[in-house]
Amino acid sequence: MKTWFITGASSGLGLGMTRKLLARGDAVVAVARRADPLAELAATHGGRLRIVTLDITDTAAMRREVDAAFAAAGRIDVVVSNAGYGLFGAAEEVSDAQIERQIATNLTASIQLVRAVLPHLRAQSGGRILQVSSEGGQIAYPAFGLYHATKWGIEGFIEAVAQEVAPFDITTTLIEPGPTGTGFGDALDRAPATAPYEDTPAGAVRRAIADGSFVITGDADRTVDAMIVAGDTAQPSRRVTLGSTAYDNIERELTRRLDELRAQRAVAYAADRP
Repeated sequence: MKTWFITGASSGLGLGMTRKLLARGDAVVAVARRADPLAELAATHGGRLRIVTLDITDTAAMRREVDAAFAAAGRIDVVVSNAGYGLFGAAEEVSDAQIERQIATNLTASIQLVRAVLPHLRAQSGGRILQVSSEGGQIAYPAFGLYHATKWGIEGFIEAVAQEVAPFDITTTLIEPGPTGTGFGDALDRAPATAPYEDTPAGAVRRAIADGSFVITGDADRTVDAMIVAGDTAQPSRRVTLGSTAYDNIERELTRRLDELRAQRAVAYAADRP
């Protein structure tokens, strides 16, 4: 039996993962803003489910709950940093308050969670961190700029941390789903539409989301299965891309960037000191 610590456990991938792990006999520390969606699981699996009601942007409270969870469990094998949401709107359209909340939830809280669990993982001589990112940590859609800023940011942070903690037998995996049927779109924080962006790529994406033509190929259940495999795998990949849309988009963008980089080799080398 493994013990998992999962944020964002009351909906979407986090709730699906919690259900599957409890069903197979594992223990879960489920962190969520609301405990109600977990009530049925608590009634069935109360002995193996610890529910923590927490606003993850409250860093001091999160640290206290992380300390308490490790103390109660003795050992936590996998930490799943899953909490987050999307902010939709062109850069000009989103408000200062929306920007601050997006960064605080998706980026700062994820960083602080990793910082809070690392001393415990070192003390127990290892563990796994699954950081839920997105295809949006490698590519970008118009009108999701602030969401992408948080996902590109957390990917850079995890890349550095992975190197720092490798000597302690702590491994990290970035989970990069594409558009998946999780209710993500329904939970978007949307900036008011403005006329100048109506006939731009940002407006086109807004209309596609509104009329349902924005294609969602990812299956939530299969995505959760793949995430659990990533937590179980003895030799994990640094990144796990999930869904055909994510794979195709990331492959296309990385190829474009690599071609562009190689075309600048002479320019890059010319900038070296004599």
